[in-house]
Amino acid sequence: MSSIATEKVPDARGHFGPYGGRFVPETLMHPLQELEQEYFRSQHDPDFQRELDYYLKEFCGRPTPLYLAERLTRELGGPKIYLKREDLLHTGAHKINNCLGQILLARRMGKSRIIAETGAGQHGVATATVAAMFGLKCVIYMGAVDCQRQELNVFRMKMLGAEVVQVKAGQQTLKEAINEAMRDWVTNVRSTHYILGTVYGAHPYPLMVRNFQRVIGDETRRQILDKEERLPDLLIACIGGGSNAMGLFYPFLQDDSVEMVGVEAGGEGIEAGKHAARFQGGSLGVLQGTRSYLLQDEFGQIQLTHSVSAGLDYAAVGPEHAWLRDQKRVEYTYAADEQALEAFMKLARLEGIIPALESAHAIAEVIQRAPKLAKYKIIIVNLSGRGDKDVSQVAAKVGL
Repeated sequence: MSSIATEKVPDARGHFGPYGGRFVPETLMHPLQELEQEYFRSQHDPDFQRELDYYLKEFCGRPTPLYLAERLTRELGGPKIYLKREDLLHTGAHKINNCLGQILLARRMGKSRIIAETGAGQHGVATATVAAMFGLKCVIYMGAVDCQRQELNVFRMKMLGAEVVQVKAGQQTLKEAINEAMRDWVTNVRSTHYILGTVYGAHPYPLMVRNFQRVIGDETRRQILDKEERLPDLLIACIGGGSNAMGLFYPFLQDDSVEMVGVEAGGEGIEAGKHAARFQGGSLGVLQGTRSYLLQDEFGQIQLTHSVSAGLDYAAVGPEHAWLRDQKRVEYTYAADEQALEAFMKLARLEGIIPALESAHAIAEVIQRAPKLAKYKIIIVNLSGRGDKDVSQVAAKVGL
């Protein structure tokens, strides 16, 4: 494995090799350019960085712990397994890292209204939280099916003052929620900032969201060097759009000794409409602002997706992940619903930690790999969120 030139991607137009870019209606070109300029200005503004660091620490609870899962390690009989505890962050997932960065940008641009899409509801909760914190109007678009699956998070968003719009078109999940959010943005572009929740969409979102999430990997690097005096051998994270994984992976991409695995949703099996593993059945295409791997049929129609996890059942994957796969720097695999549910229960029973169903996909991969690896190795898993939102769904499925 050789080092890759990460400093050269994305290029000035937001391309990660053949992926990425900006495929949007003309109405959105100016706000995207405005956002790009403001984002790059903020990166060189010490006041912005100070404010972001302050809220990440004092409001969100960073740094999050890097926790040695001793019982899981013993049970699997292999390497030390560390959990990066993003589940302990305020609102219960990594999503708030990005939301905080973007709301500070929205204020700088003079926007008075915030919109967002959400699948599992964690990004919606994080967006509603920062909007409440700064007193901005907030509208969250969420598929009607996801509203049922994630009812607790719908209540949380409403309590925080957000309007939650149930989207009843199509499959009534994340893809349709994004469509509605983009329609809203086109209509209300002067007053509104769209806090997109993952490393997807038109440039600069994939770059910007990754950089707001890289705090996960930067912390992890410092913490593991402090605890073990060396880098890990393997990083594992689940992948929907891919922001928690990019956040963990990015600061380690130049370290050839560190292997990385992204875990997609295998659903009920790799058949059309039964899963959301884009790298298993997908092909190159354009969806919702960017070019990446999509689950689509021979005519370019987006296929139905399925996952037990509302946050992973999206038909496309972040363009930087597609590029990293081409570079053979990150390996991409998948976990089936059944494996994720088993991992969910195992982590709860062994470690007293109830993970999000999304994160349980990453734990499922650890359960597969750890017994085959030497004990001197070190694995770090991004525990991207907590599982309160999933408890009733899992209880019904496992018969509690």
